[in-house]
Amino acid sequence: MSISSNVEPRNYEEASKQSSWVKTMKEEPNALEQNHTWNVTSLPLGKTAIGCKWIYKIKYKSDGSIERYKVRFVAKGYNQIEGLDYLDTFAPVAKLTILRLLLALVATNNWILKQLDVNNAFLHGDLHEEVCMKLSQGLHVDNKNKVCKLQRSLYGLK
Repeated sequence: MSISSNVEPRNYEEASKQSSWVKTMKEEPNALEQNHTWNVTSLPLGKTAIGCKWIYKIKYKSDGSIERYKVRFVAKGYNQIEGLDYLDTFAPVAKLTILRLLLALVATNNWILKQLDVNNAFLHGDLHEEVCMKLSQGLHVDNKNKVCKLQRSLYGLK
């Protein structure tokens, strides 16, 4: 019952009215800047900036209580055009057979298995294309005519 009583915000306006979401939204851009994901700059001539948005999820413990509020800042990569904005896509995904093999090895060898939850993972490589992204609500810079020039791939980006 406690899970159904918590509502995840659908947009920035809803989230910005709740202190728990505001606190979490401040952490995400800081982590992106610390990992040199983007530079705030002017939009280069001939380039079009793609959009971005916030994604909100509530993570629960097994007893139904709230573990944490999870916020991700994602690029709207579906606006990109193949051959112009990107050349190919690659998504490293582990196959289920590999996971089964790993679990079988753990069980056979009596190894200790632990779960790891990474708060802010940067599994995407450096970008070779020049991709610019509009600044979203909640990202404050001095000049409103600025964009983020991405150096590393951001969630949702092809």
